[in-house]
Amino acid sequence: MGFWNSLREDLTLTDRVMLLCAVTLSVWGVFCIYSAAAGGAGKGFDYAFRQAVWLLVSIIVMITIMRIGHNALLEGAYPLYGLMLLFLALTLLTPKVKGAQSWFGVGGFRFQPSEFAKISIILMMSKFMSRYPPLDLKTFMMCLGVILLPVVLVLIQPDAGSALVYLVISFGMLIAAGTPLKYLAGLVGLGVGAVPLMFFFFLKDYQKNRILVFIDPMRDPLGAGYNVIQSRIAVGSGGWTGKGFMMGTQSKLKFLPEPHTDFIFSVFSEEFGFIGNIILLVLFTLLIVRVILSGIRSKDRRSKILSAGVASWLWFQMFESVGMSIGITPVTGLPLPFLSYGGSSLLATFIALGLVASICIEGANSRHDF
Repeated sequence: MGFWNSLREDLTLTDRVMLLCAVTLSVWGVFCIYSAAAGGAGKGFDYAFRQAVWLLVSIIVMITIMRIGHNALLEGAYPLYGLMLLFLALTLLTPKVKGAQSWFGVGGFRFQPSEFAKISIILMMSKFMSRYPPLDLKTFMMCLGVILLPVVLVLIQPDAGSALVYLVISFGMLIAAGTPLKYLAGLVGLGVGAVPLMFFFFLKDYQKNRILVFIDPMRDPLGAGYNVIQSRIAVGSGGWTGKGFMMGTQSKLKFLPEPHTDFIFSVFSEEFGFIGNIILLVLFTLLIVRVILSGIRSKDRRSKILSAGVASWLWFQMFESVGMSIGITPVTGLPLPFLSYGGSSLLATFIALGLVASICIEGANSRHDF
């Protein structure tokens, strides 16, 4: 009974609103995946069942992380970072799946190291920047060196979407660490200046096509622009209240590609409409705000930086996934947190929330001690 009493106390001290938002979005995601994969008549049940199992595992792992505490994981940040680099490098030796080497298999189990790399990057940067604050050019460049290693490894796969997430996470953490504005502005300017270089010399042809059809989807309506056009149709056809659960036509008639992963938001929009989208975005906003507040309330510098990294991650992937579904951002294939099908993404996200929940518990205990 001691364990359950202790667990109940931890759940009382942590941010239950944040956890409720995450679980609600995830359960909603299981139903959307069922519908997107054509329900029981197709692969809907199989996909939804797997996602439900992953959700249960993710919640258990989140509670375990919450009980272990973020401080314990921060102590092991350096070896975890090194292990992450090793897995990202080993991934380059695996066979390509859909043109990329993003998956690593152990027996019959497959996972995506780039998803868990987000956790190790956040832990590493939190510990590193608290010890070496990026307040001068030398330490600022040291911090950039830490993030560039995994960015280069995922770009080689190639996985430009994950590389963007790593950069956004790092930028949010640099802000939280108090980096001078001139360095941040210089970093942004360097990034903007590097766009043409990346486009002409580093991006694959299919990645270039994604950017070009983002500008004008009708340049290739039956090829690279097809996904965006069909996604816009699905979102727009939902109207105010949507067509109803399992009543979406774009996914059921197989017009919408990858409906259970890349374009899950389009399926959601078609079935639940504008009002459903507002509720969805409110839940995301509330969750991200609570993550930010956990860092603001903490007295520990590492915790503040860690929370900023998690918030940046969730915000950017939500923005990019929704944006590519409605045509305001290029298609990158990034999953919509909590909703898109995928065990690696779901588990990594709940691990991050376990770290934030631990920060909340530490903050509550410190206030009680005071």
